[in-house]
Amino acid sequence: MKKLTEKILKFRDARDWKQFHTPKDLAISLSLEAGEVLEHFQWKSPKEIKKYIKEHKKEIADELADVFYWVLLMSHDLNIDLKKAFLKKMAENNKKYPVKKSKGKHTKYNRL
Repeated sequence: MKKLTEKILKFRDARDWKQFHTPKDLAISLSLEAGEVLEHFQWKSPKEIKKYIKEHKKEIADELADVFYWVLLMSHDLNIDLKKAFLKKMAENNKKYPVKKSKGKHTKYNRL
């Protein structure tokens, strides 16, 4: 992830865009790109989605890459160790959703 973040910073710095990258604007950009992922699936039935994914995998991948870009950039700018944060969150999720109570269910942790 460090090498990927370095690529992002090099890209941004070559264009002098850091001046525009406030935490608010990074969060907005992340949200907008996540919305673009959603657009690929909006109004489609499960059958249509299956076909659509096969035919539009590159476009979906591009949008996911955009989301990843903003996640990496935002974590860098906010000095958040994303790997550490992820591992901590997974440990918390393991406590919230024990296998015995949550396997095969989509119930929120506070209702298990």
